Amino acid sequence: MRLRHSTSFLTRLTCAALAALAVTISATAPVSAAQDPDLIFRRSTVFKLLSPNDKLATYGIDDPEIQGVACHFTVPERGGFKGWLGLADEVSDISLACRQIGPIRFKEKLDQGDDMFSRRRSMFFKKMQIVRGCDTKRNVLVYMVYSDRLIEGSPKNSTSSVPIMPWGAADPDVQKCGDFFK
Repeated sequence: MRLRHSTSFLTRLTCAALAALAVTISATAPVSAAQDPDLIFRRSTVFKLLSPNDKLATYGIDDPEIQGVACHFTVPERGGFKGWLGLADEVSDISLACRQIGPIRFKEKLDQGDDMFSRRRSMFFKKMQIVRGCDTKRNVLVYMVYSDRLIEGSPKNSTSSVPIMPWGAADPDVQKCGDFFK
């Protein structure tokens, strides 16, 4: 009789662990991404003997709404058992660099401060966002990365500018970002 109760308890415990794992996996998936960023490389920063190391990871992503612009960002990734299980609260230190990589073509009208990319940075309430805008006076695209929490945002951020320039002799018509932002 006692064996039946302990088996039932273990079954419930296993189901609870599987449910927690499912929540963890879904919570660490991208919030909204037209595409996943490409991992360029990772570099270990803190050695851990029995678990994964802390790392810096650099990713590349194309702007899904503006052809000819790519951004690269570097984020810290926590190691240890919490990082390995996706339970670690990632820090907000994120760097960003965006560049023109071809003729710039706008696919549609955009709003100032629209999300270009976002991804969860912890199991609960924290996400990294790359937003974009247009400096109409200078005809420059401006990208900003920051992380936020449901309750309190992070003052840590990084900004990158992309001046819209002709891309060789085959690109004589330089578009004005002010024509494509509301």
